[in-house]
Amino acid sequence: MELAIIGTGGIVKEALKALEKVPMVHCLAIYGREHSRDKAEDLAAKHDISLVYTDYEELLQNEKIEFVYIGLVNSAHYSYAKQALLADKNVIVEKPLTSTYAEAVELAQLAQERKLFFFEAVTLLHMPNFELIKESLAALGKIRLVQCNYSQYSSRYDKYKEGIVLPAFAPPLSGGALYDINIYNLNFVVGLFGRPFNVSYIANMGFNGIDTSGTAIMRYDDFFAVCTGAKDSASPGFLLIQGEDGYIRVDGASNMLQSVEIGTGDTIVEKNINLYIHRMVHEFIAFNQMYEKNDKNAMTSYMQISLNVIYTAEQARKAAGIRFAADKI
Repeated sequence: MELAIIGTGGIVKEALKALEKVPMVHCLAIYGREHSRDKAEDLAAKHDISLVYTDYEELLQNEKIEFVYIGLVNSAHYSYAKQALLADKNVIVEKPLTSTYAEAVELAQLAQERKLFFFEAVTLLHMPNFELIKESLAALGKIRLVQCNYSQYSSRYDKYKEGIVLPAFAPPLSGGALYDINIYNLNFVVGLFGRPFNVSYIANMGFNGIDTSGTAIMRYDDFFAVCTGAKDSASPGFLLIQGEDGYIRVDGASNMLQSVEIGTGDTIVEKNINLYIHRMVHEFIAFNQMYEKNDKNAMTSYMQISLNVIYTAEQARKAAGIRFAADKI
């Protein structure tokens, strides 16, 4: 896979670290806007990337580039992904996929029409530990409750308290806790159980109408899930699935799935079958494998999770009165 990296921020730096462990994915180019040229050139030098662009359209004209990885601010995902798909490039977009469900559906349909691969980069869905959890659900009997908490004090929150709004807390840029840190919890639940039939969101709202922390309550036929995410406070992270015959517990951040504890009856087993320490390695390997095998069915199944998640997230934030610039109604 010949890949171009779009962006120069923190998530891009993490992606480039992960790609060091994925030699079958070759990073050919990196893009940064003109004011970020120095950052792009520094990253290119550090990671042996031969081409640096500050013109996105010019990058998309490079026929050697097969994929673009979009690691930009949330609100830019839709426009950059659409432009790439229209240029017949396969696309990987960092989470959240888009700002709205309508945007996500449009992009998914465009990719299908043009017979292109379109992925959302959600680390946990491609980890062996996630498959282990899926396979272990049957041992729990009837599921009754799911609890998730991923809370991490944001390095940008101190500025926010001073009235300085950086992208992570900006409604026009599709920021906030739900679309950032809590989106992993939503992916965990929806990836295992599908789209809930009802969702609500209780949020701590900041001065500019953004959620600095909050809890989404997702209703299913026989159980409900509680997903908490915070950028204004910290706590130990965990994921907990409770069934009538047992439980599954994961300690730590939901984007890591570091180990899995399975309790049934008097037996407690702890397993970790992930192969890599860096959380992003498994997903890049998975994307490359689907591409090499031209496995559009697998891609479509992951895209359906992405569509269900963004639908759920949009319903949740609108229930809390959170508006994005991308909202049409």
